[in-house]
Amino acid sequence: MELVTLIISAFLGLVALVYYYLRRQQQHWCKHGIPDAPKPHLLFGNVSGIGRTAHTYTLLQGLYWDFKRRGLPIGGFMNFFQPAILVVDPEMSKSVLVRDFNVFHDRGIYVDTVGDPVSGGLFSLEGVQWKVMRQKLTSTFTSGKMKYMFGSVLSVAQELKAFMVENCHREDLELKNILQRFTMDVIGNVAFGIECNTIRCPDSEFRTMGNKAFEFDTVRIFKFFVGGKYMTLARRIGMKVVQEDVASFFMNLARSTVRLRENSDTKRNDFMNLLLEVRNNGKFSSEPNSGGEGLTMGEIAAQCFLFFTAGFETSSSTINFCLYELAMNPELQERLRSEIVDAITKDNGKVTYDTIMGMDLLERVVNETLRKYPPVDNLFRVSNARYTFPNTKYTIPAGTFLQIPVYAMHHDPEHFPEPDRFNPDRFLPEVMKSRHPFAYLPFGEGPRICIGMRFGLMQTKIGLVTMLRNFRFSPNAKTPRKMEFDPKVFVISPKMGLYLDIKPL
Repeated sequence: MELVTLIISAFLGLVALVYYYLRRQQQHWCKHGIPDAPKPHLLFGNVSGIGRTAHTYTLLQGLYWDFKRRGLPIGGFMNFFQPAILVVDPEMSKSVLVRDFNVFHDRGIYVDTVGDPVSGGLFSLEGVQWKVMRQKLTSTFTSGKMKYMFGSVLSVAQELKAFMVENCHREDLELKNILQRFTMDVIGNVAFGIECNTIRCPDSEFRTMGNKAFEFDTVRIFKFFVGGKYMTLARRIGMKVVQEDVASFFMNLARSTVRLRENSDTKRNDFMNLLLEVRNNGKFSSEPNSGGEGLTMGEIAAQCFLFFTAGFETSSSTINFCLYELAMNPELQERLRSEIVDAITKDNGKVTYDTIMGMDLLERVVNETLRKYPPVDNLFRVSNARYTFPNTKYTIPAGTFLQIPVYAMHHDPEHFPEPDRFNPDRFLPEVMKSRHPFAYLPFGEGPRICIGMRFGLMQTKIGLVTMLRNFRFSPNAKTPRKMEFDPKVFVISPKMGLYLDIKPL
């Protein structure tokens, strides 16, 4: 009986201790003199429902408007039980991303390059490890290297065209699904040098694992952010953020691809070949992120996995949203189609990298799509030192997690009047000059701007040119009047399928 009483007492004591710790955490910003969001949940803080019933963008947008109405350039909130800062003023975003990058160079995401090697993509790496890897990879994403990979992307686009010609008449043809398969085939081809052919065979293991990699429930989001704060402990207990079967699949795929290239001396115009060129004298480095020119097998797998996850869902969703808006704006669709046809005609019917990247209206249409539907709805950083925001009295301690609500800024009428209206003229040069440059951040900004931005834009534009040059899109009874986003997908992705009337030209 005494033992039972002792166990119950110990349990109640532990509960009381945890409760005290959580409540004390919620007083964090008050103690630092920073205004914060009201009524945080004991465990979930101000992000209750994230990954289940609410997408990150909706929660951060609510906080954004709460702070903005109070005239605050920044505000404190609870990300689960982790105190965090939301950046509201674009000038403060500039300070975080560029001006004081030395304080905010890390994203604060959990990564374990030894126990969970595929988690060690450039996006998540910190400090010296990030700097070394960025230097190694920078040369693989120049405009010259995009031209190097252009033909591979274009060949997949031709497969997309052939499939659409055969199936565009079907009433059950759903574009979100088709576009995901297109970008998945592109990434498989360009990152791993394999013909996935998911456009024709949607049930491939490559697609299954790719979709699973993008499943983000509350538990996985919790792992990312809490693991970032308690990284040493998380590594000790062997916590993994990439699902075991997904990590194993991509690691084995990278190994087999490298082995094939080495044994057959095969060379392709793709990302894998560029990675192999980075290696030091044709040999793998013995240590991850050692500072040398080589790469370990784990590093190669991690960069290919990142290339896949960063380029698959983001580009397919952008094409999806763009076709939706063009279907709802037929006059704009015709103007863009005319630009595409005229540009290709001037180049003697050839589709080249320079032709596609030089189309003015296409550029503005894509920019406006990324404005209204930014794939990554927020940017995040962690401070490595005590920091006072410029021209304010607000000082944050070292180790503070910050989020910049990209979606909320993109939908703020102060920066973009009538934000729900699709208007590519927002990106005319004279209009852009009148807007704060850090109010538009679809790829981030500063030294940690998305390294694959050029490839993402190239892939998106090739997909759009292929579709618009050959088909006309218009809404039908199944077309949603307003887009809803899937709360279980990390990026901004449509919740429902996209059905349009499609007529071949």
